[in-house]
Amino acid sequence: MSGSESPHGGPGDFPLPHETRNAQSQSGSQELLRGVWELIERDNGAGDRADVLLEAILAVSSELELDTTLRRIVQAATGVVGAKYGALGVLNPDGDGLAEFIYEGIDEETRHRIGELPRGRGLLGLLIDHPEPVRLTELSRHPQSVGFPASHPRMRSFLGVPIRLRDKVFGNLYLTEKVGGDAFTEADETMVRALAAAAGIAVENARLYERARLRQRWQEATSEIRAALLAATDPAEVLDLIANRAHEISHADRTLLALPQDPDLPPEEVDRLSVSVSIGSLGSGLVGRDLPVTASTCGAVFRDRVPRQVNRLDLGDDAGAFGPSLILPLRSSPETVSGVLVVARNPRATSFDAEQLRLVAGFTDQAALALRLADDQHRLRELEILGDRDRIARDLHDHVIQRLFAIGLSLRNTQGLVTDHEVGQRLSTTTAELQQVVNDIRDTIFDLRNSARHGSELRTRVNELVSESIAETELEAKVRMTGPLSAIPDKLAEQAEAVIREALSNTVRHADANSVSVTVSVTDELTVTVVDDGAGIPTGITRSGLDNLEQRARRAEGTMETTPLPGGGTRLNWSAPLPRPNS
Repeated sequence: MSGSESPHGGPGDFPLPHETRNAQSQSGSQELLRGVWELIERDNGAGDRADVLLEAILAVSSELELDTTLRRIVQAATGVVGAKYGALGVLNPDGDGLAEFIYEGIDEETRHRIGELPRGRGLLGLLIDHPEPVRLTELSRHPQSVGFPASHPRMRSFLGVPIRLRDKVFGNLYLTEKVGGDAFTEADETMVRALAAAAGIAVENARLYERARLRQRWQEATSEIRAALLAATDPAEVLDLIANRAHEISHADRTLLALPQDPDLPPEEVDRLSVSVSIGSLGSGLVGRDLPVTASTCGAVFRDRVPRQVNRLDLGDDAGAFGPSLILPLRSSPETVSGVLVVARNPRATSFDAEQLRLVAGFTDQAALALRLADDQHRLRELEILGDRDRIARDLHDHVIQRLFAIGLSLRNTQGLVTDHEVGQRLSTTTAELQQVVNDIRDTIFDLRNSARHGSELRTRVNELVSESIAETELEAKVRMTGPLSAIPDKLAEQAEAVIREALSNTVRHADANSVSVTVSVTDELTVTVVDDGAGIPTGITRSGLDNLEQRARRAEGTMETTPLPGGGTRLNWSAPLPRPNS
């Protein structure tokens, strides 16, 4: 059937039927019934064909799976009129082409030899532009037909009828090559139009069923995520599950989750999103890619918190372009956004429809809310642990240490009353050991009270250091801190502060910059990155400051490097590994 396509659209010069009928309307249905009844009265053999039509309508209407329903419609249509070949072209969401093409009568080997399936141009597109029945004795004579591709079966007679859902065309039935070589008759057209009316109702029922089942799958996925969040020690562990479920249910080729590098930064201050999760076959190497907020579709969705549906999404030259995509904000409330979810298909795939956008957006909002609640519960548990630590520290200080101190004083007093030298020596040793226990308990109290505060104290010190360094300048500074700051030992934290102080001093004195950013990130190593937009490192100045930073890096078994930026400015990167837990 693809041979009936032409690169040029339009109705041509062939006359079309005089009347356009809505098969779903009451008057149209009555007219079709009247036509079938008149056909039975006029033709003695038409009663048998009416039975065939009735069986076909029942077969089409008995199925709820949409794909199976479409296949049965084509099979029923070819059987009702005795056509050798049949097809159903489903319109795309824009209504200007075919999104699906379900065919009957051509085997798979021939199908592969023919090549690409029709897209809805030429004679097949005639019904798209003018949704009215078309009946031809010789389709090759129609001005819209340009012949057939190689290996395509010969087709002469043609009957095309639109299938409507209420007042909107869903697709078109194409029937060719009536068995026996005859042309399709007016009776054939009447029968197929009646079948198309029933098919429209069957398709609508199947789509309603499919949507209900799809909603159920999204709800089940949301429940699964909530259960996983309850069991997870860290809410971030469930991000992969969110992306996987969205990928599976939406039939995507690539699904991404992009989050701010610093989750504690207010959304209006976020200027970059980082791809944290990437699933699927389309595109590769996307995890860790930065997406600018000010110059990307993902950033626009993050900023205005409004879901978007696009036909093409580009994440950069080396990432390649995606086809139809949904970009959805992770909104736990109308004012709060924690990232974006991207669901993308390949460039030639079918577009998402408005219902899919609504369902995925609802799932994303529910997932974001569950993440937010889980994170709040996680922090609440941390506060409870901190409270328990403070209580234990107070009890140790107020009760245990005081009692041990009293016991130690008692032992000393007893030692003064003992005349035996050996016993006195043992009491002295016991008193010293008891004092050591008191010291150990005091160290434990200090650790209990300060281990949890360490990360927040380092964050405060870095912010104060940056503020002090640029206090008398017009520099605009940004500070980002990511990762478990509490895992940084005191000595390494002091090194990081010294690196930031020296780097900012160089920027203020030599760079002639307008802005500077300081990033402290913790993974398996501590990384300090200072970037300015100044004139770069001047030639002819002493490198004592940079040499000091290199020496600090070597002492910490790390590295330090400075890199000039293409648009002007300098990037300083200083990193050192965190000590292993058993070291």
